[in-house]
Amino acid sequence: MSFKVEKTKNANEVKFEITIEAEKFKNAITKVYFKNAKYFNIPGFRKGKAPQNIVEKYYGKGIFYEDAFNEIAGEEYEKSVKESKLEIVSKPVIDIVTMEKGQDLVFTAVVETKPEVTLKKYKGIEIEKIEYNVKDSDIEENLKQMQEKNAREVSVETPVEKGNIVIIDFEGFTDGKAFDGGKAENYSLEIGSGSFIPGFEDQIIGMKVDEEKDIKVKFPDEYFSKDLAGKDATFKVKVHEIKKKEFPKLDDEFAKDVSEFDTLDELKKSIKERLEEENKDKEKYEKEDAVMKVITSEMEVDIPKGMIEVEIDNMVKDMEQRMSYQGLKLEQYLKMINKTEKEFREDYKPQAIESIKSRLALEEIIKQENITASEEEVKAKVEEMAKNYGRKPEEFEKNEDVKEYLAQGIKNEKALDLIVEKSKTRTETKKADSKKDETVETNKKDKTEKTSKKDSKKASK
Repeated sequence: MSFKVEKTKNANEVKFEITIEAEKFKNAITKVYFKNAKYFNIPGFRKGKAPQNIVEKYYGKGIFYEDAFNEIAGEEYEKSVKESKLEIVSKPVIDIVTMEKGQDLVFTAVVETKPEVTLKKYKGIEIEKIEYNVKDSDIEENLKQMQEKNAREVSVETPVEKGNIVIIDFEGFTDGKAFDGGKAENYSLEIGSGSFIPGFEDQIIGMKVDEEKDIKVKFPDEYFSKDLAGKDATFKVKVHEIKKKEFPKLDDEFAKDVSEFDTLDELKKSIKERLEEENKDKEKYEKEDAVMKVITSEMEVDIPKGMIEVEIDNMVKDMEQRMSYQGLKLEQYLKMINKTEKEFREDYKPQAIESIKSRLALEEIIKQENITASEEEVKAKVEEMAKNYGRKPEEFEKNEDVKEYLAQGIKNEKALDLIVEKSKTRTETKKADSKKDETVETNKKDKTEKTSKKDSKKASK
């Protein structure tokens, strides 16, 4: 295999011309033949037993070319990229120049390379002061959530109130006809949860057990189902049961039941410490985000289109994976939100561009600051990963890609720590400016007073 690389007229774009020896291409054809022989049914031969030359004569000499190309081209392309030491950021656009048995296989691959980055400034960035303090109300809210989680439901005979849980049957109609997905039996609904269309839950308040009622609502204009969006609807509702939540008393016994602590005060202290840690993490993330936004807004970079498409691909794949956990496919989701895949991808574009710019900016900072990840730091991350996945560290230590990924993460973290540490808060700047202003005003006042005294002396003379 041999290759040559040349720049195209487009910025950050190069073209590889890769040549694979005729003998290697011939061997790939033979390999593909043996893989697929069982599928060929040619008169005069048992199925899958026809020789290669007979199959080629019967179906055409190029019958195996495409599969043979796919068999070897990808591997040879990857080798060429590795040897070129170029940082490729897009998928290759392939064009076959020569593909004939007995001749060298020649093809081109046009790709985009990592763009150059110019950072305007990354130290001394001014950001708003970011600080989160734990309030008593935050602790109370956490305790309330714990009460909710440990509440028990008891049936009541009183009319429905906000906060009650009702067991209902319902069926929805638009234009006098029942619509799909608008019917359920023995459905459990917490009144005030906002689970249903606006106005639905409010109209159940006051209903009694076994009472039936027609509830009239209007679907929101932005409702996910286009057939129902903005339409008036009537739901026939019957209440079967009304339940009320009984919350446990907040005392030492509650603390013992829901935690490892013996007193409510100890539980409160633990909640406060946890919230303080969460606030620190939140502050750190928001400071990093604020500084990076300033850096990326001022940096100069021409991001290749292919790089953006690859980033969007990764984001969509991540979204598909998360949806699969809910038993949902992308096609179904697109139908629900009434968007094409092209429109869906376009929505991701701004986020993809910002993500790329952040990554490129960090890489440039790492380069300029000579930031490194030591073997000890990588080893610690490997051990942490192994522990999280319940595996042995040795399994990850053998994988150079994993180690490189972890090393890059360490360097990114160091770069973020650096730019946050070197940043300034606008609050501090304002304070400094106000002191400066106070000094100026004091000087002016002193000067005025001195001038007044001089004038007074002149007048007395």
